[in-house]
Amino acid sequence: MKNIRFRLIVLMLLVCTATSAVAQVSIGIGLPNLRIGINVPVFPELAPVPGYPVYYAPQMDGNYFFYDGMYWVYQGDNWYASSWYNGPWSLVRPEFVPLFILRVPVGYYRHPPEYFRGWRSNEPPRWGQKWGPGWEQRRRGWDRWERSSVPARAPLPVYQRQYAGDRYPRVEQQHALRNQSYRYQPRDKVIRQHFRQQAGQIAPAPRGRQEEPQMRGSRQQDLHRSTPPQQGAPDAPRSQQHQRGEDLQRPVPAQPPQQRGPAFRDQRQQPATPQRELQSPRSQGQEQRSQERGAAQEPKRDHGPGQNRDEERGRERNN
Repeated sequence: MKNIRFRLIVLMLLVCTATSAVAQVSIGIGLPNLRIGINVPVFPELAPVPGYPVYYAPQMDGNYFFYDGMYWVYQGDNWYASSWYNGPWSLVRPEFVPLFILRVPVGYYRHPPEYFRGWRSNEPPRWGQKWGPGWEQRRRGWDRWERSSVPARAPLPVYQRQYAGDRYPRVEQQHALRNQSYRYQPRDKVIRQHFRQQAGQIAPAPRGRQEEPQMRGSRQQDLHRSTPPQQGAPDAPRSQQHQRGEDLQRPVPAQPPQQRGPAFRDQRQQPATPQRELQSPRSQGQEQRSQERGAAQEPKRDHGPGQNRDEERGRERNN
């Protein structure tokens, strides 16, 4: 019996230790991974709640607020929070919702639930009736505060206006963009712990991904530069070579006669070749022999007119 009691005591101590460790790790705000059906395509118009360090969205059909660097939505009897105006959202446990969010009057809920009816519009909702006496005991005094010591409102993260539609960042990029453009540090302890947990579990997107399209473009240019040039145009770019190829494929129009160059006119004006120049080598040899024969007979021209006439007739026949 003593051993059984000892084991039960040890088991209870282990359970209590594990429960306290979980309570220390859990801060009441989960990681941003929820879609709650609210679609805010562009940065919303926010107006201050008079007398409170809170903004609300007067033109939105929903219970949408901004406090201490985060957006807050009350929907389906649950509170959700996000560091970006269109989520993703984190579920917030009722005992960890910031006090000034709980104190916003009923009149600033643009889509109040049914059980809000009958409550005064200038007073906060009766959360004790909604979440029970256990919650009210843990959050005792939540509806009492010094009106003269209300903290200043956190600056609106207007840098998020440029991230709309397709430019809306992913969860991995949101935390890094917020750290670069929004220097405000939350006052609420739970919100500070939430951002620390988010920074430890969600790594920002590497810069190489943002430069990847430019790197791909440069690689394509390198590939174009390394392509061997075509034959006949070693120094011409590919576009010029392509243009030359197209020019070669195009039919060459016939040139009209009046536009032909001077070489063609000179060729037309050249005289015809004499008949003698077109003779064959055999006829040229016969002519040369006849000329030599006639030259050998030139001293005998003085013998008489008859003989001279016979020689002339012979030369004429040879010719």
